[in-house]
This record gives sequence, C-alpha cells and structure tokens, in this order.
Amino acid sequence: MGTGSRIIARIGVVLATVVVSAPPATAAPPRTPWPPPVTALAHDGVRATYDWPLRPRPRVVRSFDKPARNWLPGHRGVDLAATPGQPVLAAGAGTVVFAGAVAGRPVVSVDHPGGLRTTYEPVEPSVTAGRRVGRGALLGTVIVGHPKCAATACLHWGLRRDRDYLDPLPLVRAVPIRLLPTGTGQARG
Repeated sequence: MGTGSRIIARIGVVLATVVVSAPPATAAPPRTPWPPPVTALAHDGVRATYDWPLRPRPRVVRSFDKPARNWLPGHRGVDLAATPGQPVLAAGAGTVVFAGAVAGRPVVSVDHPGGLRTTYEPVEPSVTAGRRVGRGALLGTVIVGHPKCAATACLHWGLRRDRDYLDPLPLVRAVPIRLLPTGTGQARG
C-alpha cells in the first residue's frame, strides 16, 4: 500500500470514528397532523384520544371561521350550546397551562401531546395552572356571557398549534367509512 493510500485509509478511519462517536441528534417531539388524516381518525386512536367538552354531545351553534390573516376578524373556535353551570370537561389528556381571565373573560387552556392546545371560555375554573388532567376531567363550569351566543349559554371551544388556530371538530367527529365495490378489484366512480 502506498503512502497516499495509507493517508486516505487513515482519513476514512478518522471520519468513521467522528460519525460513530457523534452524539445522537435530539429529535423534535412528533406533531399531531392537522387536520388529522382519515387513517389517524379511524385507526390510530385520535378519535379515542379526544372527546366533546360537554355532556351530552352539544349542538354546534357557531362554526369555526379562520381568517385569512391572524389580525383579521374571524371565529377561532366553535360555539357549543350549553346551560349555565354545566360542567366543562377536558377534551383530552394534558396539562392545564392557564386558568384565569383574558380580556375580562374566564378561560381555561390545556396543553396536549403533539403540540396542541385546547381553550374553553367562558368557564368558571375548578382547576389551576400546572394540574395534569385526563380526558373527561372537570375543568370548571359554563357561565353566561359569551358574545354573540345563539343559545342560553355557549362554550367557546378553541384549538391551536403554536399560533395557528385550528378547527377542533375533527378531534371528535367520526369519519364516514366508504366501501368500494368488490368483484373486478377496481373502483368505479
């Protein structure tokens, strides 16, 4: 083996040693896809992980209306028909990160795995920040006072990932299953 070949071989050993001994990269926690893909709702437990924040299943009286830009008007959540004093439940397991007033309205916020945060207002909180809650845990009770509520009282239920507002309804709505015809193995449409 010539001198040049030995130098190249040593460089290869040094590079291999550096690559092998390098500390592993820290991976970011997995993010829950949004909207959840059909397979996630049907098979990966997303539907089973979240539930309605009111019992029985409430009527949606105002839908999600995401504005084109964050500073424009819109409706960054859904309004659910409620009654004053009705229990508000955590839609999913997580940690209460806020329970207090925002712009004079009582709000409870819960962080969930995958970078999601649900918000509930107007709610008289029965929890404090830092408390871990399971799906269905009592967060507080609905109080009257949500603006533009089309019912006796409304729970405004919101969902965010970072600063991005999302429609919370895909968390709890079942995805219809469509069967393809059998026989030839090809779908007709």
